[in-house]
Amino acid sequence: MDRDWTATARTLSEALPYLQRYTDAVVVVKFGGNAMGDDDAMAEFARDIVLMKQVGMNPVVVHGGGPMINDMLKKLGIQSEFVRGKRVTDKATVEVVEMILSGLVNKRIVQAINDQGGRAVGISGKDDDLMVCEPDDPELGFVGKPVEMNVQVIRDLYSAGIIPVIAPVATGVKDNETFNVNGDTAAGAIAGALQADRLLLLTDVAGVKNKAGDVITQMSPEEVQALIEDGTISGGMIPKVETALQAVKEGVRAAVILDGRRPNACLLELFTEHGAGSIIRSTTPRVKPRRR
Repeated sequence: MDRDWTATARTLSEALPYLQRYTDAVVVVKFGGNAMGDDDAMAEFARDIVLMKQVGMNPVVVHGGGPMINDMLKKLGIQSEFVRGKRVTDKATVEVVEMILSGLVNKRIVQAINDQGGRAVGISGKDDDLMVCEPDDPELGFVGKPVEMNVQVIRDLYSAGIIPVIAPVATGVKDNETFNVNGDTAAGAIAGALQADRLLLLTDVAGVKNKAGDVITQMSPEEVQALIEDGTISGGMIPKVETALQAVKEGVRAAVILDGRRPNACLLELFTEHGAGSIIRSTTPRVKPRRR
């Protein structure tokens, strides 16, 4: 069957208001989950990021890498200890975390973006003291909570036409400290410090669901809080919505929790009326594009 080129042209035409709306917008994208281990999914994600840059947006990629860290710890015979479900990160573990996140995973994403015609540069939270942390919980060792953000290096990169790709490894307040930071937490802190237009948290679920199992497409911070309190939002979704709430509180225009397994998830969310996940915002959507 021949492709309907008219439909393609119509789709591009319908995207115009959104393209105008997001000109110069800073969009922080947290990339993680199963898509990271799949070459085709990685290439598709990279293509979407390059397209976002091409149409005048400023995408900033923050990534995780839990499964790769687990694989390497296993190979090296380093046993993990857990406290209340969270991995204790001692000095040996944090060295492996930094090696995998800043090395293997970060450069794989950078390479994928470059392969799609973009210009990407990989850094970590240590570069230019981008992210300074203190221990999140003394029992967990070198698991960090960001206490100071210095995001000018990110602005310098995207202003020069470069897509920053950031590994969630941070420096400490004391000299020679290294902290592992949860990828969602790092993305939220970076989005807040940049006063980003959007924070996109790509996950392995369709979004926040109500008691009937349907995705809730739009929520205010007050509605999210009520859903946590009545148990509708539970388990692993709680830290994600808390990250989104904190980012919105710090000035991010909206945060979206969406299914990163869905093809072209970022483009669906940004450039179509339908959207692709659960958006949390405290302000009314801007109808008209920004005037400059």
